[in-house]
Amino acid sequence: MKNRITELLSKTKKPVLSVFYTAGFPNLDDTEKIAIALEAAGADLIEIGIPFSDPVADGPTIQASNKKALDNGMSVALLLKQVAALRTKVKMPVILMGYLNPVMQYGFERFFKDAAFAGVDGLILPDLPLDEFAQYEALTTSLNLSVSFLISPTTSEARVRKIDAISTGFVYAVSASSTTGAKGQFTPEQIAYFNRLKSYNLKNPFLIGFGISNYTTYSQACAYGAGAIVGSSFIQQISESKNLEAAIQQFVLSLTTSK
Repeated sequence: MKNRITELLSKTKKPVLSVFYTAGFPNLDDTEKIAIALEAAGADLIEIGIPFSDPVADGPTIQASNKKALDNGMSVALLLKQVAALRTKVKMPVILMGYLNPVMQYGFERFFKDAAFAGVDGLILPDLPLDEFAQYEALTTSLNLSVSFLISPTTSEARVRKIDAISTGFVYAVSASSTTGAKGQFTPEQIAYFNRLKSYNLKNPFLIGFGISNYTTYSQACAYGAGAIVGSSFIQQISESKNLEAAIQQFVLSLTTSK
């Protein structure tokens, strides 16, 4: 069976829009509803965040969504049930993204197996050390789970290549050495970093995340990477919305079409 992420990235002719949102936010049972609405609106890929009490790489918007989701009663076990339910209605690839602590508490092998069984296509665990992952690589490969790792502007070329070698699906290129959050536009230094990544001719395509919030930053990121990942600005949009479907449709349009 083919992996939906690698299939998408190998076949698509247009830039990939990946949208991140926190499971169980704004309401506990919104995870599926948001996935369905994103696919209908034209998103290509979803990254569902596993709520954690101390999301250190995230800015205030995503931190607040984590707290609300946990207060709502979200857990890893419930999230996997929700993914299994939405998988019957959503065709696009589903990635789970989160910190190690909840996964360790659930149990690594059990988590990988249950995630694959639920219909998850890929994982992003930003604080998982490469050496630690090496012992699970054969398992994730056998389960057809793509695992993507993060690089940043300060990552050396040697490490970028090491991360590219161990990642499957795509490499997550963090646009700035900072926490997540919407920014207005990219700096010349960031553009130079994107150009540098392009020059490496990596095995995997790279998607650019952190600071993507509008048509300008989305289209700029897509000019260099295979696509872009949007998180904080999307969470802001749905947190203030009275009509999720309409807000999601409007948000995707605002990113992908110039005014």
